[in-house]
Amino acid sequence: MDIERLNVAIRGLLASAGSGTKVAIEARFPGGRMVGGKYSPSSDTITLYVETIRAQCALLFGSEDAADEYALIVFAHELGHAQDGELAELSARLDDPSLAPEERARVALRIEENAWRYASAVVPEGRAGLYEAIVDRSLSAYREAVRPRSA
Repeated sequence: MDIERLNVAIRGLLASAGSGTKVAIEARFPGGRMVGGKYSPSSDTITLYVETIRAQCALLFGSEDAADEYALIVFAHELGHAQDGELAELSARLDDPSLAPEERARVALRIEENAWRYASAVVPEGRAGLYEAIVDRSLSAYREAVRPRSA
């Protein structure tokens, strides 16, 4: 993965969004989960986990060939969280202990869909199907959680 080229692309996306969000690049998400990126509203910081992104890319596509594009897509998604005017309200709903599990799942899906909707508008054209495959994989657990169960 070409970190300098990624940094240039990130700066471009931040500038076009008019965003002052800070960016950190680390190797891996702490705790063992395969998280490629995270937005922290309290510090207005996006952290990308480049070794995890490489691993995700290899798992999803069979190689790391698309890791640079994959990382930019993950960044655009996290920037979507940063730019989401509904994020504070939706996050507060998730923190409500009285929220029913079904509604919690719907709110979590909405948060993720909002970020992916933003990303789709700012991600440069890349390999056919790359963006869609990443989004589908990312949203699959959220969609499964809201899928009606048959009796």
